[in-house]
Formats: sequence, C-alpha cells, structure tokens
Amino acid sequence: MPLSQVLERGGAGAAAELILELLPEPVLLVQAHEGEPPEIAYGNAAAREVFRIELAGAPLGAALRRPEVLEAIEGALEIEAPTEVAFETIGVQPRFWRAFARPLEAGPEGLRRLVVVLRDETDARRTERMRADFLANASHELRTPLASLAGFVETLRTHAKDDPEARDKFLGIMAQQATRMARLVDDLLSLSRIELNEHIAPSGKVELARTIQDVVDAVRPLIEERGVNITTDVRPGVTPVTGDRDQLVQVIQNLVDNAVKYTPKGGAVRISLEPAASVEAARAPSRSGVGLSLLSPDAPEGQAFVVIRVTDDGPGIARQHLPRLSERFYRVEGQRSGGTGLGLAIVKHVVNRHRGGLTVESAEGEGTTFSVYLPLAPAVAAQA
Repeated sequence: MPLSQVLERGGAGAAAELILELLPEPVLLVQAHEGEPPEIAYGNAAAREVFRIELAGAPLGAALRRPEVLEAIEGALEIEAPTEVAFETIGVQPRFWRAFARPLEAGPEGLRRLVVVLRDETDARRTERMRADFLANASHELRTPLASLAGFVETLRTHAKDDPEARDKFLGIMAQQATRMARLVDDLLSLSRIELNEHIAPSGKVELARTIQDVVDAVRPLIEERGVNITTDVRPGVTPVTGDRDQLVQVIQNLVDNAVKYTPKGGAVRISLEPAASVEAARAPSRSGVGLSLLSPDAPEGQAFVVIRVTDDGPGIARQHLPRLSERFYRVEGQRSGGTGLGLAIVKHVVNRHRGGLTVESAEGEGTTFSVYLPLAPAVAAQA
C-alpha cells in the first residue's frame, strides 16, 4: 500500500510513530523550553532496548551521559543547526556510537525540538582495527625472518664464506626462518580456504574420540620434549558428529599445541569429550575463573552437542585479553609462543563452519580452558 494511503487511513502521527518503532537504530526526540535543560519526549523501541530506562520525560543526561554528546546536542538546539558526534560507552565490552542531531521546526511557545539518531559503529571499528592489526602484524611477521635471511646471506657472501663452522650455523638459522615463513603462509592460505567455504556446512561423519587420540599421538614428541603430561577423558554417550575430519583435526591440534606450549615442565594438559543436551549445557562453566563466549551458534531448540575441552596449567590470561583471543595475530602481552598468531582464528572459523561454538575460561595463575561444542546430526541428536 502506498505511504500516502497509510497516512490517510491512520493519520500522519500514527504512521510516523509506527515507522520509528520499527527502525533498527535508536531514535530520540529531544525538546527544551527556553532556559530549561533538554529532556527526552520520545524514544523508539531500539532506544528503549539500549538505555533500559523510561525515556519519555527523562532528562537527556539520564540516557546520554557523555559530556561531549550533551554539549553537541545542546549546541544544536541553541543554534538550530545539525551536528554529529562520536562517543564510546563503557561496559563489559566498549561500544562505539555516532550521534546525529537534526533540529525540527520550533513548537508552540518557543519549544525547541530535535531528533537524535544513534548509529552503532562497534562492528565497523572492530573490523577496521582487525584489518589494521592484520596488515601490521603480517608485515612484521614476514619482515623479521626476511631481514634475518638477508643478513645471513650477506654474511655468507663475505667473511663467513670460508668458515665452515659459521656457515653451517648460519644455514641452520636460515632454514629455521624459512620454515617460520612457510608456516605463516600455510596458515594464511588455510584461513583463506576456510573462510571461502565457511557458509557450506560439512557433511561427513567424524568419530571425535578417535580424532583426539590421533592428535595426541601426533604431538607426543612435543609433549615428551617439554616434559608435559597429557590425559584424555571420553565420557559415555558421545556419538559421531557431522563434520570435516581434517578441519576438526586442525582445531584440536591448534588447541593442544597451545596448551602444551604454555604449560610449564611437569604440568598437565587435560582433554575431555562429553555430551551436552543443549546449547546452555554446552556453554556451562567447567571451572572457576572468568569465562567468555568467543563464538555462539544459532542453534534450534532441543539441539544436542558434543563438547571438547582442552585445559592447561599455564599462566592463565587476564580478563581484558579474552574478547580478542580469536583475532588474527593477536597475542597476549608477555606470552609469546613462537606460533603464527593465527591458530585461534582458524579454530573459530572452522567451528563456525560446523555451526558450533567456542568458549574460553581463564584466570591469571590458574591456567586456561578452551571448549569447542559441535552439534550432533539431527538423527543422532534424536536418538541421544
């Protein structure tokens, strides 16, 4: 139906309010009488969801508490000119907003009014930060071994070319740096392939208990070298999942590799596999400490899962670092594992392709637990 007919049938005011209520962005109608502070006359459903207070009649400062935002809106009311201002709200996770203020015609008795539209730019800021971090870190990760190789090549071409001992030492270091670059390129290509097919759910059947054992056997030399103990605990009732075995091996391998690298000599790495009747049960904390969901699936009601937990005795991770753990190249300050910084990013994208979830639980000095939960196939879930 044309908008003109809607306005004729329901009235322009009712139609405008209906449209505002359906908008996904918070919208506030602000008004002020001469000599009085501005107040909120109306807030749409999105605004009420964000601020969680009774907006009609509330002072503007009750919802927007940032001084720079209040000054910008009051200035727009005063000079009757549009303005915009960016600001940040502090909570469990910071959110970035941009407020657009547009004055309306003056009301009766000099009542000044304007509309404030809030745009959530958190995702855009996070994406831009990740892009900048990716370029900076990728350049750094490649530049360091390249500079090392160039330096040793130059050394071997000059005074070290006739020194067999120095030549063998430098060639060994050059081989390590070349391996490091090859590993980085392999991880980047692997991540690119996973992202390319992330929207296509896998269709194979995977026995996770057997897969975990294969990974443990593969990392046995690293475990013995570092003097770390490793145990597995497979609970009864665990059934196969629908998945890509090679990618799930990559997930478990990355989590176990990280756990072994950060666990001190004599410490232990524990891997468990257990069923979960729902997404709430799969996400339930398994230990004391701070927990955070890094990836949550859009699971139908009644969906059953299988949970893989990898726990280490490492130094633990401070709370402020947890939300960024799965970003590419992100490393916790002071904890350098010698990896490429892409392992958890690969884990997250593989788990997302499998329509699963990823959580982390950690506290400084108390180790870390990563949990991956994967949905059972519909027929298997019904039997479970």
